[in-house]
Amino acid sequence: MTIIALVDDEESIRTSVSLALKQDGFEVDSFQNGEEALESLEKKNYDLGLFDIKMPRMTGNELLMKVRSSKNLDLKNLPIIFLTSKDQEQDEIIGLRMGAADYIKKPFSQKLLNERIRTVLRIHANRKTSSGVLNSDKKNILKHGELQLDHEKQLCFWKQQPIELTVAEFHLINCLAKNPGVVKDRNQLMDAMYGDNIYVDDRTIDSHVKRLRKKFVEIDNFFDQIQTRYGMGYKWRE
Repeated sequence: MTIIALVDDEESIRTSVSLALKQDGFEVDSFQNGEEALESLEKKNYDLGLFDIKMPRMTGNELLMKVRSSKNLDLKNLPIIFLTSKDQEQDEIIGLRMGAADYIKKPFSQKLLNERIRTVLRIHANRKTSSGVLNSDKKNILKHGELQLDHEKQLCFWKQQPIELTVAEFHLINCLAKNPGVVKDRNQLMDAMYGDNIYVDDRTIDSHVKRLRKKFVEIDNFFDQIQTRYGMGYKWRE
C-alpha cells in the first residue's frame, strides 16, 4: 500500500484530505508541522509527501530542504507535492527548483489531487531506472526542433538541457508541441493538463504558460516557441 506523509497546519485540510485518500486506497500519516513530520520521515519509509508551504515553526520549503539533504537516500529522493495558496508563486518556484515534483493550489479538487498523486508516483517509479536520461524507446519520445519530451518518464529537454516541469506543465507543452502551428484554446489546454472533468479558470492557464516560458528562457534567452494568439489561445511555433 502506498504510504503518504501529509503535512499541513490546518486541521480541516488534514482531516478531509486524509479521509479522501484513505477511501481511495492510500495509507496516510498526517502532521501539523514540519518538525513533527521530519522526525517520522527519518524513521519510516514513505512513498510521497504532501507539504503545505506556509506553516509555523518550519515552512514547506524548509522541510523540503531538510528532506533533500538527508543521508537517507530513499528520503532524499522522496517525491513531494506542495499544497499552496494563490499568493505563493515565489515560494512555489523556489520549491520546484529544490526538487518538488508538483504543486496544487488551495482550494483544490480532491479528485485532481488523487490523480496528481498517481501521476507523480508513476513518473517517480519510471525515473528510478535512469533518472535524467532520455528513454531509448523512440515511440515514447516527441522531438520537435530543439525540444525533446520523454512521455514515460515525463522528462523535458531543450537544446539537450533538462528542464524541470510539473505534471501539468509537461501536459501543456506536449499539447502545444505535438501540433506545431495549431492554436489551442484555453479549454483544450485545460483538458490536456487536468482532464475533461476538472475546471480551472483562464488565469490559471495563463499563469502556467508564463511560468513555462520563464523556465525555457532560463536555458535559452531567445526562446519564443510558445506564441500567444490574443482572444484565441496559444500555439507552438512551426
